[in-house]
Amino acid sequence: MIQQVNARSLQNVVKAAKGCQLLINACPTVFNNILMRAALRLGAHYLDTASHLRASPFRPEQFSFDRQFREKRRWALIHAGVAPGLTNLFAAEAAAGLDELDKAEIRIFEDTASEDPVSQWSAESSFDEAVSRPRVYRDGCFSFGTRFGERERFRFPPPIGLVSVVLAAQDEVTTLPRFLCFKRVDAKIGGTDMERLRRWHRQGKLTRSRGLSSVRFPETATPRMMIKLVRRGILHNARFAVAVLVSGYKRGRPYLVRWDARFPTLYELRRQKSTCAPIAWGTAHLTALFVKSMPRELTGVYVPEALPATTRKNILQAARSNGIRISRRVIRLKPLR
Repeated sequence: MIQQVNARSLQNVVKAAKGCQLLINACPTVFNNILMRAALRLGAHYLDTASHLRASPFRPEQFSFDRQFREKRRWALIHAGVAPGLTNLFAAEAAAGLDELDKAEIRIFEDTASEDPVSQWSAESSFDEAVSRPRVYRDGCFSFGTRFGERERFRFPPPIGLVSVVLAAQDEVTTLPRFLCFKRVDAKIGGTDMERLRRWHRQGKLTRSRGLSSVRFPETATPRMMIKLVRRGILHNARFAVAVLVSGYKRGRPYLVRWDARFPTLYELRRQKSTCAPIAWGTAHLTALFVKSMPRELTGVYVPEALPATTRKNILQAARSNGIRISRRVIRLKPLR
């Protein structure tokens, strides 16, 4: 049964979700606090995919509920999607094989081959990320980076190849240094979607004061809308991939551990009779795997990188079995002289 609920009303959410054991929050992050309070009122476990980070830009607001969830003997898993989510698992798995950590680099590829802007994900979330200053962690300190700054060339696995990537507002930066001893963490995104946003930013068309434009950030396409966009020749294809590079030392020698994940393209998904975008498909699959693998005895607020090692490995193995192409490389680097 599907019900429409005013997510701003704690009472309405609790009434609609009465009797549920797990509350999954797939709403815009502005509703996080209300929905976490609803889960506590219901005595339910909780899961979401991102943080709002408005009141405290370097500390996820969900952490303030840790004591309440422990008292209720319930768990809350935050950032449980792909990026953040799967990327955090990659960083934790890489860190587990090193004695000393240096830096973690999250690199994301989002590409939508379309005549007009098409939202692969929540339009509200995409706008909020686009107008937010990217967070970086350097020399043991959190700070803000330049929007669409620090442009570099990064090579994703074939068939994507060499792509320009720029700093972006990603939640991984706010949690990885808290649970893993990294000295530096940043996140960059590349692809046509980011290039379009960068162009609008340089033209002065992308500011929080101007608000969310339905022309630049259209309503998230439903499966039926996706089919129509493809048939009309507006949407041709879409790709999504993530990479996490962790640098550190093992037995005094420098190493680079790289994890990659490539998701089915829009074309491949349509051949499988699936009508969602690659980002939505990947996030839905990872969220389901987090739910299935979450140890029921845990209590409090967790992020993916803080989960037990067995749980991390189970999720990664299940992700491979669900059609996500995952690879891992360990490269021994030359010592610095």
